[in-house]
Amino acid sequence: MGSLLITGGSGQLGHALGQLTAARGLNATMAARPECDFDRPETLDAAFHAARPRLVINAAAYTAVDRAETDEEAALRANRDGPARLASLCREAGIPLIHVSTDYVFDGTKGAPYIETDAPAPASAYGRSKLAGEMAVLESGADAIILRTAWVYAAHGKNFLRTMLGAAAAGRDLRVVADQKGTPTAAPDLAGAILDIACRIEKNGFDPAWRGIYHATGSGETTWFGFAEAIFTDAERFGLKQPSLTPIAAADWPTPAKRPADSRLNNAKLLATFGIRLADWRVALTPLVQAALDDVLSEGSAQR
Repeated sequence: MGSLLITGGSGQLGHALGQLTAARGLNATMAARPECDFDRPETLDAAFHAARPRLVINAAAYTAVDRAETDEEAALRANRDGPARLASLCREAGIPLIHVSTDYVFDGTKGAPYIETDAPAPASAYGRSKLAGEMAVLESGADAIILRTAWVYAAHGKNFLRTMLGAAAAGRDLRVVADQKGTPTAAPDLAGAILDIACRIEKNGFDPAWRGIYHATGSGETTWFGFAEAIFTDAERFGLKQPSLTPIAAADWPTPAKRPADSRLNNAKLLATFGIRLADWRVALTPLVQAALDDVLSEGSAQR
């Protein structure tokens, strides 16, 4: 297919997209800070015009959820203003944009999986900044597809999987929230879904009916505690001793930013429109546990 421009190339989703485009033999330009920095809009223009893309995937974001509570302007620059500029560039060039958003646009009080037409109600500065980004992209007039995802993890980068493995490898006992529901989403699976959509656009052209928001998470559901249990069940098979794991309530682990209590997303629209269903979260987890554990243990050996 034609050239792709992928922003956020140094993040865990960007890393997965870079690996998968290479594996599929796709022509992609990976853009990351400092050369492509949403805090400096002029770098966006330069990266865009240098790449001359046929389609843009925006995987860049400000993801420091707690820090955003005291620096909401920084979150807005990255999660609203940057995507707005990128969408404007795509509209001017007449090319599609795939933009990644989050379950944090909801407050988690519905009590059932959210569909795309449910009214957003972010409970945190991060969530507000991501919702503002969605609105800016939709209002730009670009041929844009927005994918809301959740609980993304990978073998590399900063995420729950690596945090759990690192703590266990260090011999620490763990207390994990057991009353927040959601679905872990493997970055390679999400990257695959994104590239499947991109390739369909390239093959058939962009259907205006595709504009809008879709939910894209792993299949199934769990809690953070259930996620941790599954991680350590797999990790024990690969030689890691099971840590002491205690379930706690979210109220017992206060954080500056309020997390959604139930951020399950309904992915039926993605399946109906593009025929895409991400793997069950439990199936997707095992190979990434092994890769992450190897990496965590090698880092620990290098530091000793």
